[in-house]
Amino acid sequence: MTVSWGRRLASSFLAALTVAVVTHAASMFLFFVSQQYQAATLSQVSEFYFFATLFSVVLLFVFALVGAFRRWYTAIIAGVVTGIIACLAGSGLTTVLGGFALDAATISFLWGTFLSLNGVYVIVLAILAATIGRAIYNRAIAFRTAQNPIERRIALVRMPAGNLADGQLTHVERTTVDTELADTQWDGYVSALEKNGWTTREVGFADTMADSVFVEDTLVLLGDTAVVTRAGTESRRAETDGAEETARDLGLHIERIMSPGTLEGGDVLKVGSTVYVGRSSRTNAEGIRQLRAIAAPLGYHVVAVPVTRALHLKTTMTALPDGTILGHPDLVDDPAFFPHFLAVPEREGVAVVVLSENTVLMSSSAPATAALLEDRGYTVVSVDISEFEKLEGCVTCLSVRVR
Repeated sequence: MTVSWGRRLASSFLAALTVAVVTHAASMFLFFVSQQYQAATLSQVSEFYFFATLFSVVLLFVFALVGAFRRWYTAIIAGVVTGIIACLAGSGLTTVLGGFALDAATISFLWGTFLSLNGVYVIVLAILAATIGRAIYNRAIAFRTAQNPIERRIALVRMPAGNLADGQLTHVERTTVDTELADTQWDGYVSALEKNGWTTREVGFADTMADSVFVEDTLVLLGDTAVVTRAGTESRRAETDGAEETARDLGLHIERIMSPGTLEGGDVLKVGSTVYVGRSSRTNAEGIRQLRAIAAPLGYHVVAVPVTRALHLKTTMTALPDGTILGHPDLVDDPAFFPHFLAVPEREGVAVVVLSENTVLMSSSAPATAALLEDRGYTVVSVDISEFEKLEGCVTCLSVRVR
């Protein structure tokens, strides 16, 4: 479901108003402290910032409406631009209303205020836009969705870390990863989800966690229950913190895989009420046992599947909306184990993200498989994820779909 304009308007206004008001109050407090707690400072500074704050509400509202609060870096940019424009406009209006001419000397003075009063305002506004503003906007956007599971189509995504190229490898040799291209490809992946009716929610950026972009490994969704996983490698276990926080924000019930169990989301493939779980190098028997105990009361049947030729189960197979299992014979240990198995011509073609009953998203590295699926009546949305494929990633790895 695409988020309604009414919800966007309300979320944008709430975030903009909160950021502007808190910035106003925080700036007043900072100068109150710097002036040795002189009470007169409060009214003077508040009056100085009055119009700037009004302009900030309007500008932040516009930025939020076009999606600037969806990512932390765009929120910072929006905050800086808003702060500069709002301070110039607000200070200029205050100057004119005070009876001063808006001449060259006055304009020069206004620019000079960015070294003091207005500079503080801009910095505070940018920080709050990227933190409080972004949090309020995202939670407000998701609030009604979380209350109505029928309408919910949210994809959790996570920006690539700065050290993406250092991601772990198990079954492929390391090759050079173009991180700038990876960032561009990630943007294209997110855009493809959004263009096909999914609302994306960013899990907190983890710049030092190389594999964190593969957010699917952190959560397993079973209806309204989010199972927080436990990675098979120690270095990836901190990735779940941000994912769990986002799942809580969506109102999902939280369960966990506990030590000594290990389970990664890439090893879990749901087909109706059947949950296939890969017994791989990352998911152990105890992790499968714990997931089975969580899933059974929710109406799911867990089936363990051996995975020895690839990193995760879903790098060997995924399922079409009609339940057909897609897989490549070189990757699947025993294709006969699965009903309705369809062998695909390319290894990159085993992974699809189901966008709707008639539409799937897949890697552009598998054109022959795309043609095969189109011949079966599906609309195929292709995205380039070549840099993530170098790290044993696929289209499913880059998001967690909440339905």
